[in-house]
Amino acid sequence: MRKLRQRGAVTAGGHTLFQSPEEGWQLYTSAQAPDGKCICTAVIPAQSTCSRDGRSRELRQLMEKVQNVSQSMEVLELRTFRDLQYVRSMETLMRSLDARLRAADGSVSAKSFQELKDRMTELLPLGSVLEQYKADTRTIVRLREEVRNLSGSLAAIQEEMGAYGYEDLQQRVMALEARLHACAQKLGCGKLTGVSNPITVRAMGSRFGSWMTDTMAPSADSRVWYMDGYYKGRRVLEFRTLGDFIKGQNFIQHLLPQPWAGTGHVVYNGSLFYNKYQSNVVVKYHFRSRSVLVQRSLPGAGYNNTFPYSWGGFSDMDFMVDESGLWAVYTTNQNAGNIVVSRLDPHTLEVMRSWDTGYPKRSAGEAFMICGVLYVTNSHLAGAKVYFAYFTNTSSYEYTDVPFHNQYSHISMLDYNPRERALYTWNNGHQVLYNVTLFHVISTAGDP
Repeated sequence: MRKLRQRGAVTAGGHTLFQSPEEGWQLYTSAQAPDGKCICTAVIPAQSTCSRDGRSRELRQLMEKVQNVSQSMEVLELRTFRDLQYVRSMETLMRSLDARLRAADGSVSAKSFQELKDRMTELLPLGSVLEQYKADTRTIVRLREEVRNLSGSLAAIQEEMGAYGYEDLQQRVMALEARLHACAQKLGCGKLTGVSNPITVRAMGSRFGSWMTDTMAPSADSRVWYMDGYYKGRRVLEFRTLGDFIKGQNFIQHLLPQPWAGTGHVVYNGSLFYNKYQSNVVVKYHFRSRSVLVQRSLPGAGYNNTFPYSWGGFSDMDFMVDESGLWAVYTTNQNAGNIVVSRLDPHTLEVMRSWDTGYPKRSAGEAFMICGVLYVTNSHLAGAKVYFAYFTNTSSYEYTDVPFHNQYSHISMLDYNPRERALYTWNNGHQVLYNVTLFHVISTAGDP
């Protein structure tokens, strides 16, 4: 058996958004001992080039110390050269004075005495120079000790790193990480076990809204769509990259033929899926052709604030995309206000299958799908956590306790992006990202 725990790395438009080294994906793999137990774990930190490992930090600190020692030695060399020149000139003066004192033979005229006094005055700075020499001697002793310690530390690191040079080792680690990340991408699905700290991308717009990227677009396509407000809106801004969205530049405008309701929109394979205002109609709007490709009523679905999330805002219908496709989350009178999850055909918008989760929608803050599992938060306010999970593959549920930091205290949109393995959030006028940690248990040949 192999166990894998993975966190999403949010990358778009040349921008990789991490708050800290711990906010990236981690990979845990295990080897099989003779008794069949998993015994080995490998940990790969986020954005984990050698520049972030412990030895790299220690090497940088050692290099800084070496640089400091080198600078101190240069200062000492300059000062010693200057003082040496001074001492040599004073040596000539002292010899001249000694010769004159010997020649005087005990009798010195007033004129000669004044000359000697003037010469002695020139020797007064010699005392401070000699004191500096003493201090420099102590500095040299200290520097010698630092060099000895540095040599020992470098020797220890060299012994630990073995025959490989540091640059060679760095390239090997980066290649290994690339292979592990590719493996993790192929593995895909897993159970949510953690949500990172929030990453604020931008503060823009009103208290309510939605923003997203295309979950099916290739990695080179990093366009961002922005929809401000929760009802009767028609204007959709399309930014060329995430970097452009952050700077508020390089965007075009789409004017929808029919206004939207709520904030549960999603962009999937070049089209926007949204709830038509004051109806239970799903609209599929194609960005390239700027036209509605299809629209269809969702049978029995409540609308117009009949069954919203706890924050209201005409959030009766919420559309989502995960690794398996397009979903709709809503409620009907027949289901007594409980959340219904339906798998939709993205071409026709027909309901392929539905599940009654048994969870009251008005008690939910927001919801999102990961790997066919609906995760529900217990509030849209501060202190919220992922509280409930419904598994469509087994038609079963469980209560969870996955906390996340609701930094701006009012979430009105929360969606998972399977391409980036991240949660997109609109939080009180702030566009925010969360990385997620997924846990995998993968059976291999020979497992019981």
